[in-house]
Amino acid sequence: MNKIVLVVMGLLFIFGDASAYQVTIEAPDTLTVGKPLIVTGTTTFGIGTPIDVDLYVQVTTSTQVDHKIAYVQSDRTFRVIFDTTDLKKGLYKVEVPVIGQGDSVSMRLVNLVDRSDEISLSSPTQQRFNGKLYVAGSVSTDKNSGVQIAVFDSDNIPVFGPQFVNTNYLGMFSADIPISQSGDYEVSFTDSNGYIGSRILSVAGGATVTSVPTSVATTLPVLSAHGKASHDNPVYFVIRPTSGTFTLYTSSSIDWVIEYVDDRGILHMVNEQGETTPEKIQLTGKGKPIFIKVYPYKYSVNSVAFLYAENANSVSVSPTVPAVFGTPSPGETQHSPVSPLMGILAAGITGYWWYRRV
Repeated sequence: MNKIVLVVMGLLFIFGDASAYQVTIEAPDTLTVGKPLIVTGTTTFGIGTPIDVDLYVQVTTSTQVDHKIAYVQSDRTFRVIFDTTDLKKGLYKVEVPVIGQGDSVSMRLVNLVDRSDEISLSSPTQQRFNGKLYVAGSVSTDKNSGVQIAVFDSDNIPVFGPQFVNTNYLGMFSADIPISQSGDYEVSFTDSNGYIGSRILSVAGGATVTSVPTSVATTLPVLSAHGKASHDNPVYFVIRPTSGTFTLYTSSSIDWVIEYVDDRGILHMVNEQGETTPEKIQLTGKGKPIFIKVYPYKYSVNSVAFLYAENANSVSVSPTVPAVFGTPSPGETQHSPVSPLMGILAAGITGYWWYRRV
């Protein structure tokens, strides 16, 4: 009789202890088809414990499309990666079969978005080897701004980028990518809204070369920076140009306003295009940083402003309001002091500018 009681007490101890185990998983709410779906988790299970992670497609019912097994690491975490390359867009669910109790979160919904139709390539998918991979096409979003290109060889080793390539008002772009051998190359495309998709270009013939002609790249890459901006709380950029003329332009889809102060202390305001075409200015570099102020024309807009720079050494977001723009408006943040005289001068320049515009 005593043995039976001890067995029952042992079982109660085991199940009572199991109910204390917890499992919590994390996954992105939205992901573009083709990007890896990374699922991470934490648990109170012991090191080395296998954790089943399932991927389901949610239509009218849940259908399993993949299954992975993760093992608990020394820090009580686990991680699995699902390949989404061949999946269709739609709602999916990642789930760990219910093994935890209490505050466990064992299921997450993921919306897979397919943007592959936003990229159209005009360059041949089969090319002859000549030391360059020709990539050309058009993107239906962010026209007149740019698309980020990255190229990987058949061993998934990066050979170019990621680097922004300029697009024209039709969204068209082209680039000659230096390569050292024939083979298959994966070209990945990303814009300001995230990952778009990838294409495979094959290069045949020719022999492996030991060096790539230095004359391939004749211009500096298009640089960019971005920050959140509203009419009352602009974003400020710092550009360090090269000598000579350089070009700055905003992203499209929003009516942006550009302000800058020239080397004579005169404030300039540029707002000539509207929502469909980016604002664009050309300046001459004289070895000194240039400060640019960008904000939306409409008071109701609060969005991310992109500024692109051609023939510049760098472009970045200023952490403070540059002194050339004077005292910040209510709601703006400035971490470094500005003299009252500079604020008065800036206000006078602004008034003079608006008087001339009227």
